[in-house]
Amino acid sequence: MKAAILGTAATALIVTASIGGQAPEQVNAASKQTKNVILFVGDGMGMAQRDAIRLATVGEKGNLAMDSMPYAGLIYTSSTVPITDSAASATAYASGVKTYNGAIGMDADKKSVKTIMEYAKDAGKSTGVVTTSQVTDATGAAFGAHVEDRSKQSDIALQFLTQSKIDVILGGGEDFWYPAGTPGKFQDTPAEDPSEKSKGTQGNLVDKAKKLGYNFVSSKTELQKAKGGKLLGLFANEEMFQQNEEGKGDIYNPIVSLPEMTKKAIETLSANKKGFFLMVEEEGTDEFAHRNNAKMTIKAGQELDKSVQVAKDFAKKNPDTLVLVLADHETGGFSIEEVNADDETGDGISKEDGPFAIANSKLNFVVDWTTSGHTGVDIPITAMGQNAELFTGIYENTQVFDKLAQALGFKIKK
Repeated sequence: MKAAILGTAATALIVTASIGGQAPEQVNAASKQTKNVILFVGDGMGMAQRDAIRLATVGEKGNLAMDSMPYAGLIYTSSTVPITDSAASATAYASGVKTYNGAIGMDADKKSVKTIMEYAKDAGKSTGVVTTSQVTDATGAAFGAHVEDRSKQSDIALQFLTQSKIDVILGGGEDFWYPAGTPGKFQDTPAEDPSEKSKGTQGNLVDKAKKLGYNFVSSKTELQKAKGGKLLGLFANEEMFQQNEEGKGDIYNPIVSLPEMTKKAIETLSANKKGFFLMVEEEGTDEFAHRNNAKMTIKAGQELDKSVQVAKDFAKKNPDTLVLVLADHETGGFSIEEVNADDETGDGISKEDGPFAIANSKLNFVVDWTTSGHTGVDIPITAMGQNAELFTGIYENTQVFDKLAQALGFKIKK
């Protein structure tokens, strides 16, 4: 086990050392514009989470789809304070500004800032948001809405439809699309979480979406059969899982998997000859880490990796596509440790989780936690495809926007 830990640490050091001096020459490296972007966000997924997912899935000598990419970098994650939330981080990625925690598409002075998806729409590209969270939760919201507070999820939904006009919207969160008293397709106050019920503030937005030409689906079968360029799929009251402590009602079994949603989104968006911009988020890697639930954090990460493989398969056939995998921040102070009964220092939910088997071996590891909140550590980014070399180096989260704009050939007004 000790060898596994040292190997993981060494890998991290090698990646860091190899990317540190590359950025200056490559900032201006884009020679041909990127047509399609598929941006994956493993919410809360730091380097240690990626390593745990790798060890549990393919072992010490294997590589995940998200790691088998030719370019890598590290991203600083702060907002206007050292520890960011998902809203401020996603706004940095989507619009290139540092802002306060809770802001969606707003700068620190609460002024709207144009998103990379809105630039893509202006360029004639199709756009999409796919997530296992509510489609209007912080990460997806920051790519297509502008509100002062991330909690205004019905306002965000309305902006998706009428302002940013996102073409494909797939995930959970129907509670914010229907007003109170209109349950929608999923039962209000379900046994697994009685707090979930319709609470929309902007009327029946599903009906509005249909009138605007969206094909609305709420099941796997309906999604598979759906045709057309505008697609709204809502597959849960809120998140597409139940984010509880291990063994206490923790459920990760979406009625439509993240890989399936990713595949359908790519199929739909790629019909546009001018290209597309798709953001895909796995929320479980964050929510389960908040509950210090390593088992489900790893499971959610495995589903993210399957989704990345779907995108890579598309990119191999469409080399003008850029695929990126990153996180908004790290959650939990997650660490990988050897199995040692004398080393446990936590209590409550912060106790060690595991042991977990290392794939293709007889070895195990445990996961330890330092917090149930976010941390300020740097997070990795991996990239492949057209202009992927731009994303090497160590840089601020706001520069992800700058690099995306450069790769896509967009002229940004600031």
